[in-house]
Amino acid sequence: MTPLHLRRAAVAVSAAALLPLALTACSSDSKDASSGSTASAAKTSPSAAASESMDMNEPFGPACSSVPKDGAGSFAGMAKDPVATAASHNPALSTLVTAVKKAGLVDTLNNAQNVTVFAPTNDAFAKIPQADMDKLLADKEQLTKVLTYHVVGQKLAPQQLGKGSFATLAKSELTTSGSDLAYTVNDTSKVVCGNVPTANATVYIVDTVLMPPQ
Repeated sequence: MTPLHLRRAAVAVSAAALLPLALTACSSDSKDASSGSTASAAKTSPSAAASESMDMNEPFGPACSSVPKDGAGSFAGMAKDPVATAASHNPALSTLVTAVKKAGLVDTLNNAQNVTVFAPTNDAFAKIPQADMDKLLADKEQLTKVLTYHVVGQKLAPQQLGKGSFATLAKSELTTSGSDLAYTVNDTSKVVCGNVPTANATVYIVDTVLMPPQ
């Protein structure tokens, strides 16, 4: 074999030897790119979790859509007033406001600090037979007991409602349960618009009046 032929053979062998190395390098680059994209995806998940956490600080529930967008009855407006005054600006809570006035609890609620109020809607009160409702409104002592049973002496965040038992101003406890922003009080009353801020309280609007244990 001539020297020229020997050189050509050597070049061919070298090329063949280098080919697997090149393929391996390409494969490694592909894996690095893949792991890089996985790492990138992993980096986005904390922000998604943060977004969920932020949502927990906002009012939630199907009835929240009926709250005015601006004015004294809006979420921003209610946040400026103490709780009894704030409730008076929400037409869906007019029966509750009437009951609070009859019981003489306006100042008590407005002057309380860092409380949670489970506020029954007009429809919640409408579930009570009219004769029973009239009797309740005429009995100040019993009315006070019922209304103060809706007030917990601390501000409750949505996360605390998953499985809780809390002392009320009526000196008896209520319970909460649920998850994923769907909560029930005493296994009977559903939160329809929750985590509503007022100047001195957090309000959870509920669809059934809570009755204290006898």
